[in-house]
Amino acid sequence: MSYQIRAATAADVSAIHQLVIALADFEELSHLVVATEADLRNALFGTAPRVECLVVSQADEDALVAFALFFQNYSTFLGRPGLYLEDLFVMPAHRRQGLARALMQQLAQTAQARGCGRFEWSVLDWNQRAITFYEGLGATVLPEWRIVRMTGPALEALASATVSVP
Repeated sequence: MSYQIRAATAADVSAIHQLVIALADFEELSHLVVATEADLRNALFGTAPRVECLVVSQADEDALVAFALFFQNYSTFLGRPGLYLEDLFVMPAHRRQGLARALMQQLAQTAQARGCGRFEWSVLDWNQRAITFYEGLGATVLPEWRIVRMTGPALEALASATVSVP
């Protein structure tokens, strides 16, 4: 099969949203998905876009079979921007075709072209196939780092608390 990787367009938002849902199903986290197509459209193509997305389709078809959603961050230690991969997903019927590798290579090229000092992402600890794949690319899984997250009521409580500076 022949595939095409390209930057997402506004016309792709619905298909990207479906891929996000498929990713959440795969990770058994679909109960956490609250993002709407409108949320994605705004994040990707609104007045102040926050993320970018590469999509993959079969060469002669419009249907998307994979995506990689990413954004730029910054490393104070390196004094340079970085590229952060939020999500990468390939539909099961299209796996083992080199699509994930091609997306990762394109993102690495983007990071280098932008002068990024690093390219980072997270992987679930139970996803050994992904860990092995990433290590095969030359990536290092950092065992000493943990993701810290605050959402919902905890985020609201902290944000609304009175700030006191000692």
